[in-house]
Amino acid sequence: VQLQACGGGLVKAGGSLRLSCAASTRTSRYRYMGWFRQRPGQECAFVAAIELNSRYTYYADSVKGRFTISRDNTKSTVYLQMNDMKPEDTAVYYCAAGSPILSQARSRSGYGHWGQGTQVTVSS
Repeated sequence: VQLQACGGGLVKAGGSLRLSCAASTRTSRYRYMGWFRQRPGQECAFVAAIELNSRYTYYADSVKGRFTISRDNTKSTVYLQMNDMKPEDTAVYYCAAGSPILSQARSRSGYGHWGQGTQVTVSS
């Protein structure tokens, strides 16, 4: 599967962005879709994940209450709505697809398919 992320850009602190990630195959094949991010000089870190039927979502503490993950399996797309953004949200954001067990849903190792990344920059 190929994952194509888009929607990144430059936004001021307090602003919003919506990332999209379109898959080349049915996302219903994957138990979880996730978003990760890599800040400059840091390792790639978990941001959010969503279960197949959107019944369960998981968030990193740093984004909880500000970011919302959603998926539309009919469009083979996963979204990340980012509100009240902060300069520390600046990173390259990657979408991922996989079928990890629940305990691995926040782990990079749980996902076998990755998008190319989209840059998000938040200015103060």
